[in-house]
Amino acid sequence: MSSNDEIRAGLAEILEEIADVSKDDVADDKSFTDDLDVDSLSMVEVVVAAEEKFGVKIPDDDVQGLKTVGDAVNYISQAQA
Repeated sequence: MSSNDEIRAGLAEILEEIADVSKDDVADDKSFTDDLDVDSLSMVEVVVAAEEKFGVKIPDDDVQGLKTVGDAVNYISQAQA
């Protein structure tokens, strides 16, 4: 099980690789679409990479609820528990 900081750092690496987002821009209050300019196609890639990295399953229905980095950190943390 990963700590929230580890999850956030892992998401920052994924976002940097897939969506060319600077790791420094990744914070809990940042919206994937509005603040980080992650489009829907890139978001699918981010979700797949996060599932592999953290060993969780994120159903499509749940992805729509992940609006911010913090939402994703909390979701992954709970999914690992």
